[in-house]
Amino acid sequence: MGSLSISEQDIINALCVYISQKKQIKPEEVEVELMYDDSCGFSAEVFVDGRKQVLITANLIEAIRLWLDEYLNRDPYAGIKLVLDDEEGIIALIN
Repeated sequence: MGSLSISEQDIINALCVYISQKKQIKPEEVEVELMYDDSCGFSAEVFVDGRKQVLITANLIEAIRLWLDEYLNRDPYAGIKLVLDDEEGIIALIN
């Protein structure tokens, strides 16, 4: 299979599923805001029941691996690169 691009919305969906599995709640109960900072790189703020949790790049990659495996039936250990795109926002490129 060739390379694949995962949209910002699918990254958010992946994080909702990832957090919902960790906290044993429904994905709909999770709110996510993706962020990029020049000094810290990619991260996300996750809100569940009014509580905020900050996820680092490694957590985002782990969530994308889960999404690749469970929803796209792709190799979860493929190369994943997070990219800040001017038009599409934060996307993931999968090799």
